[in-house]
Order: sequence, then C-alpha cells, then structure tokens
Amino acid sequence: MWRTVISPRVSETDGVGHINNTTIPIWLEAGRNHLFKLFNPEDTFYDWHMVIVKTTVEYKAQIYFGKDVEIHCYVNRIGNSSLELYEEIWQDNRKCIEAYTTYVNFSQENQKSQSIPLEIKEKLKHFVREVEK
Repeated sequence: MWRTVISPRVSETDGVGHINNTTIPIWLEAGRNHLFKLFNPEDTFYDWHMVIVKTTVEYKAQIYFGKDVEIHCYVNRIGNSSLELYEEIWQDNRKCIEAYTTYVNFSQENQKSQSIPLEIKEKLKHFVREVEK
C-alpha cells in the first residue's frame, strides 16, 4: 500500500462545513503519485502512460478541515494493459472514502492501450491489496 498524508485547506471546505465532494478525486490522484513514478520515473508529460477509464467513489463519512487525512492506495487487480486500484481516505481513525479506479497503460504515440511491462507488473505485485476472508 502507498500512503499519502494531506492537510485539508480552508478553500476545500464548503458551506455545510465539510470538505467538498469535488475535492476527493483530486486527493485520490495525489495518493497515486507513487504509482505514476513506476510508469514514468522522470515525471514528464512527454511520455505519460496512465489514462483513467473508470472511477467510482463511495462517501462513507464526512471529512473536515483542521485534521490531516491519509490516503491509502492499493493495487486491486493487474491486467494485461490495465490495472484497478482500491483507495481509501481516512481521518480520525475513520474510513471516510472508498474508491475504485481503473487505469489503462496508454501509448501517446500510437493512441492506443499497450501491455504493462513485466518489470512494472512485478513491482505492482508488492502493492496488491490483501483481502480479509
């Protein structure tokens, strides 16, 4: 699992007093920076490979300004050219968000999906979520 800590900003708080739901996908993406490094160690957009094809977010509890949140990012499934992530956002020992995001390894040059290289697949295996039975 990759962990990322984020300090909520005042500007992310809405009129009801909690973090606005439009902020959550941005935070989830911040939690994926470690994943992006596997596909693009130089952090350049010239050779960017990761394209989102699906995201689902379930809001389980409200998140508030003034207390850090922790993003947990796991690999849920590794396919030939795609992978699915399972993500959580925690605040005050409460799971507030559950999300699933599917990425495709995409060639900007050919404008189509391409197989995930074996060396990256091997690294991804270290971050696969262990599901309790």
